[in-house]
Amino acid sequence: RNIEATDQPSLNLIDITASRNAFGSQIDSFEVDLEVPALGAPEFPGIFIRAPLITRIGSEVTILSKLYDGKIVAANQDKILVTAFHPELSGDLRFHRYFVDKMV
Repeated sequence: RNIEATDQPSLNLIDITASRNAFGSQIDSFEVDLEVPALGAPEFPGIFIRAPLITRIGSEVTILSKLYDGKIVAANQDKILVTAFHPELSGDLRFHRYFVDKMV
């Protein structure tokens, strides 16, 4: 619903606030294994490139994953799924399957 420190309009599809490029510029990109209980084991390979950060969630939003320091990096509300990382770059299709299952 909201994007911090910008006049950029949002799509207003999920009750969150996000901070763009919260982890730094392209040179600050990183990979980390993430616990995503909804996907089961093993941990999911999170690839963060100029990543946003979810800084606030509404009461209807479900947190799917956090970094080790508690920063929210994946969430969903109804049929909307958001991630701060790029699941499509990992080769692991579990997030894609999770999304498709939510649509059915």
